Amino acid sequence: MTITLTTPDVAGLPEVVAELAAWQHDDAPMQLHPGDVGWAWRFGAEETAAAVRTWSRGGRVLAVALQNGPTLLRVTTAPDLRDDAELAERLLDDVTRPERGVAGPDASVDVPSGTLLGDLLRERGWTEGEPWTPLRRDLAEPVEDPGVRVETVGPRNAPLRTAVQRAAFERSTFTDERWRTMAAGAPYADARCLVAFDDDGAAVAAVTVWSAGVGRPGLVEPMGVHRDHRGRGHGRGITVAGAAALRELGSSSALVATPTGNAGAVATYVAAGFAPRPETHDLCPVR
Repeated sequence: MTITLTTPDVAGLPEVVAELAAWQHDDAPMQLHPGDVGWAWRFGAEETAAAVRTWSRGGRVLAVALQNGPTLLRVTTAPDLRDDAELAERLLDDVTRPERGVAGPDASVDVPSGTLLGDLLRERGWTEGEPWTPLRRDLAEPVEDPGVRVETVGPRNAPLRTAVQRAAFERSTFTDERWRTMAAGAPYADARCLVAFDDDGAAVAAVTVWSAGVGRPGLVEPMGVHRDHRGRGHGRGITVAGAAALRELGSSSALVATPTGNAGAVATYVAAGFAPRPETHDLCPVR
């Protein structure tokens, strides 16, 4: 049967999210997660749908890609098809030909470690870009107290969540309206936003965590500390709180990835009980 490339409509996005969730398991390499689609949803369902691609055969979804901003395409496949030659060749063709509308001419590609698609891209001369450190925390045991006061975010206190995000990330465009849009999306049914407060009652850190279902790894995306309150352990505290929220949602583990060069972020996640895994790299096209 022919492999079909599709851009889903808004009505089809929940099916894509459910498929991605089913592909998550603790032995898998770091890969595209339903939470990545959920975080993209803050820009609206239509824009999110336009950024997603699926490859299907005989009614089965084989692979999913998300255009993560203008310069990164994230691609993953069903776990049993990581080494499927026909699928890898088709993905390679679609990813490396801009006229197919899958990736821009300057887009780098993120694929799970050890996949045939990654091998084929390297054979084409694609090179490794910025190193990333994935980290994982097992959630089999209860999570310790985070050491900070934490609130779960809803419509009432969403402005605190968005304000911390903007104060944590210089180029953030996260607004109250975008939080509401994200929270109305299908992936957010299995997600939580949390805000941490210091002893003076100031909102100092925030996190969003995404479950992929009971018994599957959840994702931390994103976590940030207000620029005026760094260096006081708030990042560790809100990350621990996020791990506890994922455990309550039934997640088997908590995952996160951060640029290796961001030593402070890596140290924060390690302090929150996350163990580093082997580095990964986006793959960059031949210039």
